[in-house]
Amino acid sequence: QVQLAESGGGLVQAGGSLRLSCAASGRTFSSYAMGWFRQAPGKEREFVAAISRSDGTTTRYADSVKGRFTISRDNAKNTVYLQMNSLKSEDTAVYYCAARDNPFIVVVPTRYDYWGQGTQVTVSS
Repeated sequence: QVQLAESGGGLVQAGGSLRLSCAASGRTFSSYAMGWFRQAPGKEREFVAAISRSDGTTTRYADSVKGRFTISRDNAKNTVYLQMNSLKSEDTAVYYCAARDNPFIVVVPTRYDYWGQGTQVTVSS
């Protein structure tokens, strides 16, 4: 089992940057594929980015963030990151990290086993 805790959210102007962190408990962090999702008010939770387990050589991004967001992981620190650049007002949402006990990364939220509590990102225009 793994517990996840996001941090790094906040208020930023459009065009600015934020880096989200997700710290995981447990010794087997490297064995989990990790994902970032977001949920805006009145909308369903949507996929943002994912990274494969172990060395994280495989990544995947939603079209809406491709080229602006970068997901990475540091297994020594049990942490996954989401670097967000060129932020837009439509990026405003609560951002969640999730862990999947499986080698393959997927975009469907229900396929992830563990979730953090979320961190608010607000982009002002």
